[in-house]
Amino acid sequence: MSGTPNNFFSWIIFLLQQYHGLYFSGLITTLETSLLGTVLGCVLGFAVGVVQCSSGEDETTPAKKTLFSLLRGIVKVYVTVFRGTPMIVQAMVIFYGISEAFGVNMPAFQAAILIITLNTGAYMSETVRGGIQSIDKGQTEGALALGMNRFPMMMHIILPQTMRVIFPQIGNTFVGNIKDTSVLNVISVTELFYITNVAAGTYFRMFEAYTITAMIYLTLTLAFNLLFRIIEVTMAGRESYTVVGSVEPGVEVTA
Repeated sequence: MSGTPNNFFSWIIFLLQQYHGLYFSGLITTLETSLLGTVLGCVLGFAVGVVQCSSGEDETTPAKKTLFSLLRGIVKVYVTVFRGTPMIVQAMVIFYGISEAFGVNMPAFQAAILIITLNTGAYMSETVRGGIQSIDKGQTEGALALGMNRFPMMMHIILPQTMRVIFPQIGNTFVGNIKDTSVLNVISVTELFYITNVAAGTYFRMFEAYTITAMIYLTLTLAFNLLFRIIEVTMAGRESYTVVGSVEPGVEVTA
């Protein structure tokens, strides 16, 4: 065939010319599903992590204590199941299971977000639990001594500090989700890997098509790792600072 590429690099250029629109579409879907799934998963992870760290001693009635114990049991099962099974299996069970059990044909994009949310929530819950437990217990005791209830104490004192502690893991989770969205092609989510199958299958140029995809994934992970590192350093603040009201070094204080 006239004009057919005859080497590796010419095939790369040719495939980009032919499928740049599809690659871009797959990239957008990958970013949308991974971002939404990570954000919702972190919210779920914070809620589950708080439940895991709560003892239920504040519940005033036996009924409330029983309900809280039941909630903790459900949370434990959820975390165990989703941390103990691969996302690709979760995708198949959730997507086809909802259809068969409830007769609901969930769109693949919505199913993808649900799957990533549940998977991320299970992993983030353990991270949040560890972050909460790393906060000095004296702050909890001080807040309770001042008459604060546990919910406002968590929202205004503990969780903001926890967020700072676990932010690097949130960034790692998002980057991991960008790569893990590739398994969602099994439920026909038109993300980057799915699009690559289309491009590779048309001309049977697997090596070149997946090389393009690998470079896109690598660029995304490097860019977001750098971005999260900058945010992490910004959140940490300066290494040297002067406490308000204190005397700066070298300044002489006269009576």
